[in-house]
Amino acid sequence: MIVSIIAAMGSNREIGANNDLLWHLPADMDFFKRTTLDHHVIMGRRNYDSIPERFRPLPHRTNVIITRDPELQAPECYVCTTLEEALAICGENGETEAFVIGGGQIYDLSLRLGLVDRMYLTHVQGSFPDADTFFPQFDVNEWDVTELFAQDVNPANAFPFVVRQYDRKK
Repeated sequence: MIVSIIAAMGSNREIGANNDLLWHLPADMDFFKRTTLDHHVIMGRRNYDSIPERFRPLPHRTNVIITRDPELQAPECYVCTTLEEALAICGENGETEAFVIGGGQIYDLSLRLGLVDRMYLTHVQGSFPDADTFFPQFDVNEWDVTELFAQDVNPANAFPFVVRQYDRKK
């Protein structure tokens, strides 16, 4: 099973503020949806809480929530207390590519433990001083990088961005 991260970050690695996104980029959201559709998505509890209720659980995906609260109830989701347990659930279900979708602590943990094989990172060309959550530092030299596509500013997407795929070097 491939373990992937999918995230969008600003020029200074910003990913959120007050448990919300910093931008509205429909083209990136469409990429996220297409890429994760029919796969397991692993997220922290706060990230799960940040998803508008009408979209919870994320449709056409198996939602796996990591929380320190073993009593958490999340209808139609798997709930576990460790990243390793979340990945075991994905593997037991025959997943071919599991997606870590946030938040910052889960991204950091998955990278620190060396569990990530691939990253799909949207690089938003903008600075967001109100950010309180950041994507962790990583050594780009450990990854083969492929640019997937770029999006210019348009009426629907207020910031330009580039989506890159990072595959861990063997």
